[in-house]
Amino acid sequence: MLVDRLGFSAAIDYKRDDFLDQLRDHTPRYVDVFFDNVGGDILNQGITRLTRGARVVISGAISQYDNADEVMGPSNYLTLLYRSASMAGIAVPEFTDRYPKAMVDISDWLATGQLTSIEDTVQGDIETFPTTLRRLFTGKNTGKLVLELEH
Repeated sequence: MLVDRLGFSAAIDYKRDDFLDQLRDHTPRYVDVFFDNVGGDILNQGITRLTRGARVVISGAISQYDNADEVMGPSNYLTLLYRSASMAGIAVPEFTDRYPKAMVDISDWLATGQLTSIEDTVQGDIETFPTTLRRLFTGKNTGKLVLELEH
């Protein structure tokens, strides 16, 4: 879907055991930007593929959200030093002043087909919420997960 429908040049499955092999296959010349929403071991493996001056963008860490023990951070962070790379977080609340413009732009992009929104909608009630939320951690959803409450 990422390649055929959304137009990406390649896609890899971070839940497969051969994630690093897939990443190597698709990044033979290393990467300039690694955008991470998973954290943990996936972030560690992504860091191994950085080119000189690369940037790592942390937008989330789904693999760590329900970690009851110790949250796993990058154990190979020295690669950032060796590759003169940087790592920074980005969080949507930092940009509240841009929300009105973003709503206009995103609406236009959706209307013109420049942006595609894929939603996985679950019909239910408030009791359905915990089961629906768990789908985020198991990969049982595709796109934005929405719980539509029945009236």
